Amino acid sequence: MTTRIACLGDSLTRAQFSVDYLDLLGRRHSPGDVQLARFGANGDFAYNLLQRLDTVVADPPDVITVLIGTNDARASLAGYPVEQVMKRKRLPERPSAGWFQQCLGAVVARLRTETDATIGLLSLPVLGQQLDGAAAQASQAYSQMIAEIAATNEVAYLPLHERQIEELRQADPPPISYREVTPAAVVGVLVQHAVLRRSLDTISRRRGLVLTTDHIHQNSRGATLIAEVIDAGLLIQSA
Repeated sequence: MTTRIACLGDSLTRAQFSVDYLDLLGRRHSPGDVQLARFGANGDFAYNLLQRLDTVVADPPDVITVLIGTNDARASLAGYPVEQVMKRKRLPERPSAGWFQQCLGAVVARLRTETDATIGLLSLPVLGQQLDGAAAQASQAYSQMIAEIAATNEVAYLPLHERQIEELRQADPPPISYREVTPAAVVGVLVQHAVLRRSLDTISRRRGLVLTTDHIHQNSRGATLIAEVIDAGLLIQSA
């Protein structure tokens, strides 16, 4: 019997700039065992995800994963272009921790009310790789909020942040400072990948990054951890 899985999220789920964790998740199963549907939009906040749930609930899957909040966490950091992003993503208010919790809670409430799916909330990938830096601390703080929302709504919590912390500690990476990703930097990665034919892992390695290409978007190692956490938390236990 095929398990239908809807993966909801931002650019990490859309996978234009990241290694595709949906592809990696599918490869962990025999052909026909899982059917994956992608609901990722670049730059989305929890608020944006809340606005586009109609297509998910219209044809409810068996399993829903939610990986959202990286952009909400980034918006809490100094140097993030909040006003520009608010206009581009049509946000009705300035991003904040409280608004993130409200929006993600509303996402979960609607999915629980309008589907019978098993729901899993992933904590966030680590921002950057300096665990004592402001970016990593922000991703940890928002991950704690996600854990609380999962517990309150009685849905599965998938500890991606915790797994990536373990991976970084074992790797003992060089102390490279977090840099906010600019549109030019994103284009730079695309040029290296599409024109110069460098793999995302090569770009990552040349920059000394363990899990990402640019402190945010995932390389194969980071994306594999996403697939592993989803598999262990939602699929293997229900097989």
